[in-house]
Amino acid sequence: MSKELTYKDISEHNSKKDLYLAIHDKVYNASSFVDEHPGGEEVLLDVGGQDATEAFEDVGHSDEAREILQGLLVGELKRQDGDPTPSSSTANKDTRSGATSGTGMGVGLYVVILLGVAVAFGAYKYMEVKSDK
Repeated sequence: MSKELTYKDISEHNSKKDLYLAIHDKVYNASSFVDEHPGGEEVLLDVGGQDATEAFEDVGHSDEAREILQGLLVGELKRQDGDPTPSSSTANKDTRSGATSGTGMGVGLYVVILLGVAVAFGAYKYMEVKSDK
């Protein structure tokens, strides 16, 4: 499916029965999925005929949702001068790397807490054995 659509092309498809979305510069026909969308039809209609990349990624869709999306693919977005720019794809990359380092800190915190609990449990058992003698 190498059909190229411009932003102007997809902006004309913004109703419930004719709904196109651009996500990561790929164009999807979500018309058949509007009623099935777990987040409700309003969510799709709000971004219909537009670049929905940021909205799609902010929600954190599952692998299953991404597979469904592939079945709706109709072509690629051909960007032209004057088209709205995506909400900075580089910002999304920065956000992801920032989220990764933030997640690393969260995991580190859990490790420290787990080690503290293990040391406390070991000390408790040691004191229990010592007091039985």
